[in-house]
Amino acid sequence: MPSDGSAALGKPIAMKAAAGHPPDEQTRDMERQRALARRERFQRALPWLVIVLALLAWEFAVRVFHIAEFILPAPTSIAASMTKWWSPIAVHALQTLETTIIGFAAANVLGLALGALIGSSAMVYGGIYPLLIAFNSIPKVAVVPILVIWFGIGSPPAIITSFLMSFFPITVNVAAGIATVEPELRDVLRALGASRRTIIAKVGLPRSMPFYFASLKIAITSSFLGSILAETVAGQSGIGHLMIVASSRFEVPLVFAGLIVTSAMSVAMYAIAAVVEKRVTGWANRGGAEAGA
Repeated sequence: MPSDGSAALGKPIAMKAAAGHPPDEQTRDMERQRALARRERFQRALPWLVIVLALLAWEFAVRVFHIAEFILPAPTSIAASMTKWWSPIAVHALQTLETTIIGFAAANVLGLALGALIGSSAMVYGGIYPLLIAFNSIPKVAVVPILVIWFGIGSPPAIITSFLMSFFPITVNVAAGIATVEPELRDVLRALGASRRTIIAKVGLPRSMPFYFASLKIAITSSFLGSILAETVAGQSGIGHLMIVASSRFEVPLVFAGLIVTSAMSVAMYAIAAVVEKRVTGWANRGGAEAGA
């Protein structure tokens, strides 16, 4: 007689066979699910695999072509420099992270407010938007010396430069998101008694959230770029200052270590923004909506 376990396993197959589904179809479904799971695991591991292969190719090229360390250090030399100078790297990295977060937060607050104002009014759009474009076209490296004259050396120029680099994409994308609300929908809401402020708060801002989070992915890297730029010109601390000092001493592995640390911080902030985006704008993603249903 079959055991209870084999009888339990046979019940789903018998039920499917009774329903007109042959057992081999269930087997194919299970194989497809396993293949899908393997593909998902491979996709998660693929970025790390590409990074490892790129580092191996970098190391191989430096060793084979005997490239001097002061021109292009090998990844192993950079890792050794990071191990040797981990304490000052950590101190300067925290300083850069602090100035970047302050400038980035200010850009988010003002960018959301000004973007909502520009997107909700054609008159404000026509008056302010050309000025924003003109200001954004100014190279920020030319603005840093002016900021040094106004605020002195140190953190203030780095914070302001970080703000200036990340402010424009946030403002433009929020304004575009609010401006895309259909006129017909606005008319219906007004007919139902909704005020202009209510339409912006209940419809315009939620509609602009996908645009807003898309701009964050650009603004995060731009914000770090602004901080590093100001620190190289007028900083007394930070990764930019560390890289300038290291390059003056021809410690090129330390310069690359600073670049890698900055990239790691930027990727970490990007990942945080992506997690928040999934929770806030899951309704805008068809796949996310289906997963949550």
